[in-house]
Amino acid sequence: MNVRAGIVVTGTEVLSGRVADQNGPWVARSLLESGVDVAHITICGDRPADLTAQLRFLAGQQVDLIVTTGGLGPTADDLTVATVAEFCGRALHLDPELESDIAAIIARWQRRRGDTRTDTPALRAGIRKQAQVPEGAQPIPPTGTAPGMAVPARRAQSGSVGTPAVLVLPGPPRELQAMWPAAMSSRPVLDALSARTEHRQEIIRAYGLSEADLAETLRTAEAGVTGFDSLEITTCLRGGELEMVTRFPSDTAPAYAQLTTLIAEHHGQQIFSTDGSTIDDHVVERLGGRQIATAESCTGGLIGARLTDRPGSSAYVVGGVISYANEAKTDVLGVPAEMIAEHGAVSEQVAAAMAEGAAARLAADVAVSTTGIAGPGGGSELKPIGTVCFGVAIAGRPTVTVTRRFPGDRTTVRALSTTAAMHLVADLLGNEES
Repeated sequence: MNVRAGIVVTGTEVLSGRVADQNGPWVARSLLESGVDVAHITICGDRPADLTAQLRFLAGQQVDLIVTTGGLGPTADDLTVATVAEFCGRALHLDPELESDIAAIIARWQRRRGDTRTDTPALRAGIRKQAQVPEGAQPIPPTGTAPGMAVPARRAQSGSVGTPAVLVLPGPPRELQAMWPAAMSSRPVLDALSARTEHRQEIIRAYGLSEADLAETLRTAEAGVTGFDSLEITTCLRGGELEMVTRFPSDTAPAYAQLTTLIAEHHGQQIFSTDGSTIDDHVVERLGGRQIATAESCTGGLIGARLTDRPGSSAYVVGGVISYANEAKTDVLGVPAEMIAEHGAVSEQVAAAMAEGAAARLAADVAVSTTGIAGPGGGSELKPIGTVCFGVAIAGRPTVTVTRRFPGDRTTVRALSTTAAMHLVADLLGNEES
């Protein structure tokens, strides 16, 4: 079995749902990329007894490393270091050098804010609290004001129970992520992870492929691929795309190669990525220096947001129009009012006119449009809820229109429509190249 880790996210605000957990998934991904299997992510409030219970649970799962996040500040509810020290059977002691470093950091922050109170009893007490280090632990330099702690594992001896290594990290995601490289290179963590084997992770993405069809292919692979049991495969259907993530020891790469060949034979038409790239990557690549615009009704700007989510998007995104009302379609995009009256706002004719209008008004080489019925009302027998019409205008080519019907509630229909629009653009640009 490979090296295993568990993660404890602390914070009553996270446990109650007031703050979304960003640290658990980020730490898990980072550990997986380092070749460490993540067994559990748990969340507990700011109570020492609850944190101790989580530490005991993970130790009972025989993990090699426990990572905690949060509870490292100067206030009374920041008790992670003291709780971890007690769990590991290590006394706390004041580290004068660390105390001096924290004091210097806080003094700089105070001066920036124009606060001259750099040496009050409350500040001194908070600094002293954060400079407490468990016996034998390695402090990790602060990236905010609180240092991290890397506590070595302790082997079980006669009359005592062993504990895994514990890595104590701050709660603010920016501080945690900045501290991560130093934390992973600390001696207690390196010792805990020394037995890990080199793993690879590969991602295949498909569109229009059902989980049931992929599962059937994987059952075939299980019977016919040599070394299939060395492949750890997880699948996830999200936004209409099916993602298959496979982790495996590097020395079993031939088994993964056999698997990918089999999947390509069965589902080659649906697979659009075997190297981890996204459909967004493909759209940008296939634009080839051209500029794109959007004209959105039912998606309300979601396609534009998707296109501009990438750094450097100003090089290829001209802009977009959210033409929700019919008047906006007519006045801004130049869709004839008679066309809307004859065919309805949700029609391929209107979708085409919207895309062409966006390309003309915004001087874009490519334009994509959506007009549909996301629900919960507005559907009819001919155009039920979930009906969405798309238009794609590419300079020098006839405008292409497509009508799709999506299942689900309003949020789901809008999300599926956004993904479908990205695939339609990528496919049409790709066909142009072939």
